[in-house]
Amino acid sequence: MQEADIAVLIRTGLMVVLKLGGPPLLVGLAVGLLVSVLQAVTQLHEATLAFVPKAVALAAALVLLGPFMYSTLSDYTHLLFDRIVAIGGS
Repeated sequence: MQEADIAVLIRTGLMVVLKLGGPPLLVGLAVGLLVSVLQAVTQLHEATLAFVPKAVALAAALVLLGPFMYSTLSDYTHLLFDRIVAIGGS
């Protein structure tokens, strides 16, 4: 395996991390921002008001994005194992 192949695998791995972690983080950020604005406008500063909507939104995002996340991780795992088999067979 050449250095270029390793660089491609690392780059692909970082893209997989971004694809898996980015959407839930963005959902949490958006919901947190909306709740913060709502708390600032209404002057309600309660911890459960900040936590519960984020938890519900993250759970919904994970349920909706689960198949995409699974297929992305599965494809990358297959790619890695195919490369391992190719190295071992040479």
